[in-house]
Amino acid sequence: MTPNEIGFALLYLGLFLLLGKWIRIRVKWLQNLFLPSSVIGGFIALLVGPQVLGRIVEPYIGDQSFWSNGLMFPAATEVWSELPGLMINVVFATLFLGTILPNLSKIWRVGGPQLAFGWTLGWGQYVVGILLAMLVLTPFFDMPPIVGALIEVSFEGGHGTAAGLQGTFEEMGYPEAYDLAVGLATVGILSGVIIGIIIINWGIRKKKTEIIRDVEEFSSLKKAGIVEFENREPAAKMTVRPESIEPLSFHFAMVALAIIVGYILLQSFVRIEATVFGSDLMTYVPLFPFAMIGGIIVQLFLNKVDNAYLVDRQMISRIQGFSLDILILAAIGTVSLDVIGDNFIPFLLIAITGIAWNVIGFFVLAPRMIPTYWLERGIGDFGQSMGITATGLLLMRVADPKAESPAFEGFGYKQLAFEPFLGGGLVTALSVPLIFQFGPIPFFTFAAIMCVIGLLVGLLYFGKKKN
Repeated sequence: MTPNEIGFALLYLGLFLLLGKWIRIRVKWLQNLFLPSSVIGGFIALLVGPQVLGRIVEPYIGDQSFWSNGLMFPAATEVWSELPGLMINVVFATLFLGTILPNLSKIWRVGGPQLAFGWTLGWGQYVVGILLAMLVLTPFFDMPPIVGALIEVSFEGGHGTAAGLQGTFEEMGYPEAYDLAVGLATVGILSGVIIGIIIINWGIRKKKTEIIRDVEEFSSLKKAGIVEFENREPAAKMTVRPESIEPLSFHFAMVALAIIVGYILLQSFVRIEATVFGSDLMTYVPLFPFAMIGGIIVQLFLNKVDNAYLVDRQMISRIQGFSLDILILAAIGTVSLDVIGDNFIPFLLIAITGIAWNVIGFFVLAPRMIPTYWLERGIGDFGQSMGITATGLLLMRVADPKAESPAFEGFGYKQLAFEPFLGGGLVTALSVPLIFQFGPIPFFTFAAIMCVIGLLVGLLYFGKKKN
């Protein structure tokens, strides 16, 4: 593969992002679903690629023809398949850069109800997933017990986490888990957005919402994903002068520093474990959770020395959003339909189990755990539990467009305590190696205990504050 081919593959990815956005603007039913352009573009790439269009035309033109790959050329598919595993490190390194890390009492007071609710949903995904694996998937479909972690890995973690664990799945002798995880992540985002929009509309009509009282408040421009002219604001702030260093370059350098710090941490743990304990568990752990820790370390250092506040959170968010768009499009566009087809029944069982747990958890637990604005706040945690943080933010933005409720503040504080562990954090990264090394029962027991703790704190502590 030549540098020109790599460069053209990246340019090609940009075309599909634009195509996804154009379709979002033109197709009304996609607007009503608020589907991200990266998801739409990823599906288009999958359809016109070698797995769909290529297979349709291959019997007529032969497998040596250029068109046997559809409208994708082989180098593009090869480059795209590697992008999710790289970009997830950027996404996680940016989680806490440019933020003000509040004290623990404020995190608990404001974000506690959403933390308890999200904690219960997250650990519960392990409980129902591992239970499904032990009772059905392993004995009847001969699948390894690690598939019990796929609900949390795919739904809470999303495409990036699945991509980050690709090497781990391969080292454990079950590479098919990667394609299953990416497929489940796609199902999670789609069902999360669709079900979330249905819930919000139901809440408005049933007077369960506190902010929006009429479904007509959604403008046509908002549905198209376009900011109204009068509401347009700068995407980021210029904190450094361009003649010294381009602001985007400076912020990219800070993200790079966070990833490097995370890499040094991970390699240190690998060597310490090998030297002291003689084991190799940490070699299965991907880089992205340590990139997040690297971001926290860099931000703590900046809090001490950066009196000029040079790191702008909005600029960091733009880098994060760009990386996430590329990650999602590339992951969906290269997912293996063969693996999903060969394991369709188990795939369907895992997806249905995950969706059912999250939907039941939202309607049963959210109103009893979250004392105020339960739908506006709970819909964010529901969205994250179905399809990563971005889905949760999207649904909260729909339910609370002007951030009038404590939803965004509470969600942000909750992330400080939640992300280091679940949703792509250390527990998510370690769950698959731990189940592989020690079997499903010890981790199932631990997950059940964590789930019950979240349940009791939410119901008996924060739930009591409702009155």
